[in-house]
Amino acid sequence: MAAVEMVELWRGNIRESVHSGHAVICEAGGAIVDAWGDADKVVLPRSSAKMVQALPLVESGAADVAGLGTEQLALACASHNGAEMHVSRVTRWLDDLGLSEPDLRCGPQMPDDPAEHRRLLCSDTPPCQIHNNCSGKHAGFLTLNRHLGAGPEYTDPDHPVQRAVLAGWEDLTGESCPGWGIDGCSAPNFGATLSGVARAMASFAGAREGQGTRAGAQARLVQAMIAHPALVAGERRACTELMRAMGGAAAVKTGAEAFFVAILPERRLGVALKIDDGGTRASESAITAILVRLGVLDPGHPVVHRLMNPRLRSRRGLDTGAMRPVPGVFG
Repeated sequence: MAAVEMVELWRGNIRESVHSGHAVICEAGGAIVDAWGDADKVVLPRSSAKMVQALPLVESGAADVAGLGTEQLALACASHNGAEMHVSRVTRWLDDLGLSEPDLRCGPQMPDDPAEHRRLLCSDTPPCQIHNNCSGKHAGFLTLNRHLGAGPEYTDPDHPVQRAVLAGWEDLTGESCPGWGIDGCSAPNFGATLSGVARAMASFAGAREGQGTRAGAQARLVQAMIAHPALVAGERRACTELMRAMGGAAAVKTGAEAFFVAILPERRLGVALKIDDGGTRASESAITAILVRLGVLDPGHPVVHRLMNPRLRSRRGLDTGAMRPVPGVFG
């Protein structure tokens, strides 16, 4: 099926741009509740799948052996800004493991956090791997790796850490992995259909502690994300602002190339969204519209205006147009 027009930009009375995409909503049993575009489209979920990548860390018992708390579990699911609050916590986590920055395999990254970015520039200090937005996920990989007693190259697709991730991924999506790519942090990113990703998110939404090892691990990761939205992303980031606005009703996570997922424990629903052209502005608008549609996000909340239908302004502050979901597409 063809992509559906989802988000449009108007400048004056002319529709200047349009973003098309696909989205699927699944219930906890795996059935599709609603869909737009091609539910069978094969996708790479990128960083939106980090809670699945963190699942073996908790499910194996490695998190408990290492004494990890909810902050570390949130960071294991994070694409953080590299702010001091992120860097200091990942540093302590590695210290507690008896490891250090060179043990990471994610690569250095200049942080998006303005204060930390400025500090590095003004001190002529290069960024390190702990500044990488995926350093929490990689600290989780290292924790699992120590528990498994495996070798140091934990990002190798054939490494026991990644084999554990793949096994969980295929279980939760209900599909054989159709292929994989290497993510920006050098770890493998496993593919699935869009409906498979939504099914995996719905599995997290339906999981409860006391229902078995896997369900308990899933519930703990979702609760950690909801409890620490600033650790999952950072200030002025869509993931953080949306979770704060929903007050615990959902965990949301973005991924590169305009991917987004949502986990709604109260509704026992999972959402997966992909914008075809990779435009993040469109994925943020579309996921916000879906969350409003599902009744977990107040349409009058300021974050809805900022992400879903912001006004466009010139550099002098003149109102020049607007971005908005295509009328009628999300109901």
